[in-house]
Amino acid sequence: MGLITESNQQYYAGSQKFLSSAGAGQTFTTTFDTDLVFGSNDPLQTNYALNNFKLYTALPGVLTYTEYILPYTVANNIITINGNLTANTSIVVQLKSLNGGQYGNRDAFGQAVEDNYDSYSYIKLNDVINNFQVAYVGTGKLIPSCKRTDIIFHAKRGLQEFSYDTLNSVKSQELNIPPSLSVVIPQDYVNYVKMSWIDNMGIKRPIYPANNLTINPYSTPLQDDLGTPTQDNFGENTEGTSITEERWSKANDNLINGRDIIDDSAFAFDAYGRFDGVDRSLGQQYGIDPQYANMNGWFTINHREGKFSFSNDLVDKLIVLEYISDGLAYDLETKIPKMAEEALYAHISHAIIASRINQPEYIVRRLKQERSSKLRNAKIRLSNIKLDEIVQTMRGKSKWIKH
Repeated sequence: MGLITESNQQYYAGSQKFLSSAGAGQTFTTTFDTDLVFGSNDPLQTNYALNNFKLYTALPGVLTYTEYILPYTVANNIITINGNLTANTSIVVQLKSLNGGQYGNRDAFGQAVEDNYDSYSYIKLNDVINNFQVAYVGTGKLIPSCKRTDIIFHAKRGLQEFSYDTLNSVKSQELNIPPSLSVVIPQDYVNYVKMSWIDNMGIKRPIYPANNLTINPYSTPLQDDLGTPTQDNFGENTEGTSITEERWSKANDNLINGRDIIDDSAFAFDAYGRFDGVDRSLGQQYGIDPQYANMNGWFTINHREGKFSFSNDLVDKLIVLEYISDGLAYDLETKIPKMAEEALYAHISHAIIASRINQPEYIVRRLKQERSSKLRNAKIRLSNIKLDEIVQTMRGKSKWIKH
């Protein structure tokens, strides 16, 4: 059978139509790839906002749809309408969309439709586990018997490892830098990839880590006159605020990146960085360390508070944080690119066999080689290198710059 089960209307518009018969207690089964989420049918109830869809009806011969808010229930994607319906009443289930849908007041706002876009290029982790059990486990197969919990464990571990350097699992958040110069680390964050602030044209300006410039101390104990940390009534060290972070938040970046070498606490500079009308930055970058020649600001990771901290020239800037997760933040509904599906099967096979005693070493080595080979193929496929892009890049390398 084909793998696509949704109609074009279900996929593109996020809606599905039904015709009712006469009577009460009728049921309508939706076949979206997206499961229905139901909180309440009453818009006055708080749980109504949990719905990821809206229900509309239109009487026979009427083209105008209105939202149906009389009692109904939803279970396992089956909608049961309690009240009486006229025969041939048109019923539409509209998943919430960024454009509000096409029915009623077009106010079915949400992102359920958009979340389903591009879903065909992925497979769910739960489906990978089910497929592995069917194809690899059983009498006469590679693995005669195996607990499902073991498959789940090795599938999750494989997904974690793949997420770090194989899968295209880079996430991003668009944030504004508040006056506190700090933003909270994302909930599913593992490591950052890139930090940038966005200019008025939407172009990314890279922000670099201040690794050798400053630090966010993990502990800031208060001390007595002898330098000994003081304790509270519970015997724990009393923590104060970080003086290092306070000084960094007030630092003049121009004294670091080479634009100014004069202590501006003793002199008054104009709006253009000049003192007494003279541009003091001219020639001052001679001999500067390249890691400090940065006009876009710096950031640090404050593990004590679980935040990213930024230099003061980035206040009120719009930034984009690109980071990687381990792919397991949302349990078995996690999606895996189909181009890496075979590599994950190979990883699970090798991990299960290698963890068992009395297994022939030649089989373990063979499975390890298969895992490495299929993982390499997955990396090549997911790198998404196109010949036209390579040609375009090489053309840029052959330019002859004339004065």
